[in-house]
Amino acid sequence: MDKRNYNWDATGYFRHLTSRNRLAKKQGYMFASVSGLDGLEEYIATVQSSRAAVCVSDISPGYTEMNNTPHTRRVKTVFLMKRHRIGDMAARAACMDEMRELFRQFMSHLFKERTRINQGTLYLDPRVQFTEIERYFAAGAACAYFQIALDTYTDLVYRDEEWLE
Repeated sequence: MDKRNYNWDATGYFRHLTSRNRLAKKQGYMFASVSGLDGLEEYIATVQSSRAAVCVSDISPGYTEMNNTPHTRRVKTVFLMKRHRIGDMAARAACMDEMRELFRQFMSHLFKERTRINQGTLYLDPRVQFTEIERYFAAGAACAYFQIALDTYTDLVYRDEEWLE
């Protein structure tokens, strides 16, 4: 990162939240970095020792807007996963309730930090979407995700020294 490109370390932020949150600790949520939804599926299939997880995707869709205040929007995806007995819909519902509460607690921390984050040339979109993944996504695991969009200043000043003649 240089002075012309700013970024938010969502992976580090949610790793820190997961390690310090009482509910996450009590319920055994582990932290992992994954690559999108396919990475989450792979994580669930290969990690038998983790009964619950907070996973941040290392891919980040977005766009650059070229206006009077050029900025780049990046969307960070955070997955929540909790194992339950296969076919036990009551256990699945309890897992979903727990993940909704963990999401609420994470958002309360993010809301508190929003002013500090915005002062660092990062602008958090106030709307954070929470989505529950259908019950057949992963056998024996309730899953949900939320996405956080951040706008960052982007230096679009043309510089001759960056181009070959």
